[in-house]
Amino acid sequence: MTHTEAAAALEGARFEARQDSRHEDLANDERGPAELAEWARITQLLAGTDDVYDPQGDVVVQAELAADAAAAAAREAELREAQRIAARADELQALRELGTLEQTEPHTGDEVVRDELTRRAGGYVQADVDAWLARALAARLGHYRDPAAREAAAGLLHPPVLAHAALLAVLTQLVADADVDQLPFAARLATADSEAADELAAFLTRAITPGSRA
Repeated sequence: MTHTEAAAALEGARFEARQDSRHEDLANDERGPAELAEWARITQLLAGTDDVYDPQGDVVVQAELAADAAAAAAREAELREAQRIAARADELQALRELGTLEQTEPHTGDEVVRDELTRRAGGYVQADVDAWLARALAARLGHYRDPAAREAAAGLLHPPVLAHAALLAVLTQLVADADVDQLPFAARLATADSEAADELAAFLTRAITPGSRA
């Protein structure tokens, strides 16, 4: 497309815009003004040159195409992540029904899956899933073997789960042969008052830390 052809297209767009303005149902249509503005831009781009318009060399068009591609890729990634979460939630639910959830190690992203299970339950807290995650975090099982995953958990898990994990971790250090199954009160304390449970865990940690004063 040459400058002359672009100018002719611009005039045509202006004529269409004037015609549309006379019709109430078309007056607020955003496509007309957008098309008019684009023809004006292309005409200006070619003004004073003998160049032929090429979308491949139009940085504005290429930027828009790149943005569209990035948005499409982001939507695809979101869809894949939603499908992964749903599939993992189905898996954990099946393990719960089989009574083998406690024997399963958590995976990266299970914190979000926990929220999905809660959503499916209408917002009710999934106590067994919370206890499972707390125990895994306290014992550093699954992806919680990685210090970075344990650090990230502080921003992903709810305060009662974190407080429960902290209590379990310190109590199993205080009593060497203690089993988490012997400590159901830790979950009740964390659920009742997670802040107080955190403070208790910190206090007990001081008691068993060499060189500290309880």
